[in-house]
Amino acid sequence: MAWQDVTGGGAPRIAESPLDSARFGRPVERLTVPAESRSPFPAVREAVLGSKADVIVLRYPAEHVGWFAELTSLGRTAVFADSLTYWRLRAGRGRAPEPPGDLQPTQRVTPEAVRETVSDIFAAYRNHYLANPLFDGAEALAGYREWALRSASEGGCVALREWSPAARPGGPAAFRSTTPSERPSRAAPPEGGRHPAGNGDGDGDGILALATLADDTDRTEILLAGVVSRARGRGLYAHLLAAVEGRALALGAREVVISTQGHNTGAQRAWARYGFEPALAFLTVHLVRPRLLRGRRR
Repeated sequence: MAWQDVTGGGAPRIAESPLDSARFGRPVERLTVPAESRSPFPAVREAVLGSKADVIVLRYPAEHVGWFAELTSLGRTAVFADSLTYWRLRAGRGRAPEPPGDLQPTQRVTPEAVRETVSDIFAAYRNHYLANPLFDGAEALAGYREWALRSASEGGCVALREWSPAARPGGPAAFRSTTPSERPSRAAPPEGGRHPAGNGDGDGDGILALATLADDTDRTEILLAGVVSRARGRGLYAHLLAAVEGRALALGAREVVISTQGHNTGAQRAWARYGFEPALAFLTVHLVRPRLLRGRRR
C-alpha cells in the first residue's frame, strides 16, 4: 500500500480492486483508514456493511487496538492478515557503503528481466494474501510481478548488475551525477510511452538486486526491493539502497520511504543500519463472507 494512500487525514476510503478481483476470481475491495484520520469506528462499520464484495482488504493504523474485536461483529469473518511498517530516510543522510568495483547500478532493465528477478526474490515471501484460504499463493506472486512491471515501465526501477568490461563502470553513487544528461528524468516518457527502464537491452543475466519505485514531487517510494537468492549474504542490499538514494537525490527528492510486513525483521534491520527510521504502523484484516470460508483450511 503506497505511502500517499496511508498518509494524511480524511474519512476511510473504500474502492474496488479490479486487479485483485480478476486475479483471484471474486469481488475484492480495499478499505483504507489514513494515518491521521479522525474518523471513529462507526465510519468503518458503515463502509463494511455497505460493501457487496466477497473480500474487503482493510488497512488501518495499528494504534486502534480495539478495532479488531469490533470487526468480528459485522457479519463477516475477520482474518488477521499482517502488520505493515513504514520507514523513512531523509535523502542524503543514508549511511551508504563504499561502492565496490564489481557492481554497476542501472535503470535499463527489460520487462522479462524484471519478471524473472521479482519471481526469484519473492518466491518464498509471506505476504498478507497468504493469510486468506481463498487466495492462491501463486496468484499472489503473479501480482507482485505485475506490480513491478507497471512501476518499471513508468521509469521507476533500479537494478545492480555485475560489472562487465562492456559496461560503464561505476558504483551506486553514479546516480549522484551532476551531469544533466546522466540524471533520471521526470519528463514525459519517450516513444512507446516508456522510460528506458522498460526498453533496456539487458536480458536479466547479471542482475543481483532490484528495486521498483514511485516518485512524487519530493519523495521516492521503494515499492519492491530485494537481492536474488544466489547473491544473498554479500551485503548487496545496502548497495541497492544507496543506488535508490542516489537516484532520489538526482531527482531532487527530499526523502525515501519504504514498507514491509512486520515479520520481515531482516529487511528492517538493514534499513535501520542504513539510516531509515520507523514512521507508521498499520494492520491488515481481510473481512470475508463467512460462507466462503466454510471447510477451507490454509
